Amino acid sequence: MTATVFFAVLAAAFMHAGWNALIKIRLDAFLSISLMSVGMGAISLAFLPFFAVPAGWTWVWIGLSAALHIGYKLFLVSAYRTGDLGQVYPLARGTAPLLTALGSAVLVGEVVSLPTGVAIAVLCLGILLMSVRGSSTTVNPSRATVLYALGTSGFIAAYTLVDGVGGRSAPSASSYTVWLFVLDGLAMGLICLAVRGRPAVAAVLPAWRTGLGTGALSLGAYWIIIWAMTQAPIAAVAALRESSILFALVLSALMLKEKLTGWRITAGVLILAGVAGLRMA
Repeated sequence: MTATVFFAVLAAAFMHAGWNALIKIRLDAFLSISLMSVGMGAISLAFLPFFAVPAGWTWVWIGLSAALHIGYKLFLVSAYRTGDLGQVYPLARGTAPLLTALGSAVLVGEVVSLPTGVAIAVLCLGILLMSVRGSSTTVNPSRATVLYALGTSGFIAAYTLVDGVGGRSAPSASSYTVWLFVLDGLAMGLICLAVRGRPAVAAVLPAWRTGLGTGALSLGAYWIIIWAMTQAPIAAVAALRESSILFALVLSALMLKEKLTGWRITAGVLILAGVAGLRMA
């Protein structure tokens, strides 16, 4: 992984942590993520004239990815309905890089080197430690929360693999990204209307600026990731992206004044060691 790709993915990770902080608006999880998705779609729509139209198999990857992204969002909403952010987010994100590494080896034939594999394992260990010991709550997550979070992780790994292959098949990573999120935003908007009806529109309209803001950050972050997967191994990019957990830890301490326990510091050190290992691998 080149220095350009490495620091670009770190920037994407920071943006990912940023939109997770900004999405805490006065809406429930389903409406919040629906609003963000529509915001991503609206911004992507504005970029369509500037990039080539995909062709052939790329459309299959785009359609499959859009379906997987929707599944991811619905599972994530269900996980947040039964558990808190500190329990769900690290558990969902922490296992995804391991599944992605396995999938990229078996399905894509992209086997990472031993140093890269060790770095991925150390980073994932830090994230999982954050999940089981880093939450401010002492309540263990329910079985439903764990199942929904692990299901979310499966969707993350699946759409990451699809987007890695699809982005490489497209005229450019940018072409793939904007068409993907136009489709994703349209689908999530229609699902939101079908589930919540017209009251959903009245509920989200006052927060449209937040929707555009979080949509821009989320779109920018994943745009970088899709480009990075055309330049470097999918598994390494997927693991480095999850350093967003480390940025979220720092933001929570500085902005939300959350206590840095010994477990959280240990988890942060492991994540940092994994990030450093990926750079040196």
